[in-house]
Amino acid sequence: MKLSIIISTYNSEEWLHKVLLGYTIQTENDFEIIVADDGSTNKTKAVVEGFASKFKNPIIHVWHEDNGFRKCKILNQAILKSNSDYLLFTDGDCIPRKDFVATHLKSKEAGYFLSGGYFKLPMFISKAISDSDILDQKCFQIPWLKKQGLKINFKWTKLSNNAYFAAFMNWLTPTKRSWNGHNSSGFKSDILAINGFNELLDYGGEDREMGERLFNNGLLSKQIRYSAICVHLDHPRSYVNEEKIEINNAVRRFNKKNNIIWIETGIEKHK
Repeated sequence: MKLSIIISTYNSEEWLHKVLLGYTIQTENDFEIIVADDGSTNKTKAVVEGFASKFKNPIIHVWHEDNGFRKCKILNQAILKSNSDYLLFTDGDCIPRKDFVATHLKSKEAGYFLSGGYFKLPMFISKAISDSDILDQKCFQIPWLKKQGLKINFKWTKLSNNAYFAAFMNWLTPTKRSWNGHNSSGFKSDILAINGFNELLDYGGEDREMGERLFNNGLLSKQIRYSAICVHLDHPRSYVNEEKIEINNAVRRFNKKNNIIWIETGIEKHK
């Protein structure tokens, strides 16, 4: 198959349903979905099973026991379950536009990873999005969002469906071409070459840390934040810990200064 999509989630079954529904109508359907579940209850399992017959290839549910924020560990385990040589990473709160998968596949290139973004929605609109709004793609349309009460600002340009404008904005944006866990893709071999995600890290820049090691190993990145579109559903973040974020930042500073590529606390120990 052309692609493995790894979706991280934790006890957000309502949002995961909306996200998976978005993948049922992709213009490119030769992919597998792997749900990387960081210890959710059986409600998440039920959502995954409910979509079992909706895709061309089997949907895989990778789960471990809830023991705090261990996203990096479950992502590494999901990578080992993947059956494609190209991996797309996103989150269980990001609904993809119907050309999301096709855009990643069209843009992939040896020696690069792809760096995407999202359009963030407030809670009242996140809740208001129905199945039909996803299937009809209304949740990506500015008139519909405006009707729901979303205020106009420059970020609306992310939802442009004009390929020429999107390409121009990808070139123009000052945003760094970093690895963003909600919308990035790369070759499996490149990720294995740096031992995957660093399982010592908690929430806060843990995705970018892996991307920085990809850079240290000679990879470049391409900006597709205005081309590969997903809308981000709002949710509380009870797991945010400022002390642990600073530890993550210290690790990133050390890795950058010392050009670190391989970390011991990665995917290799799960093989």
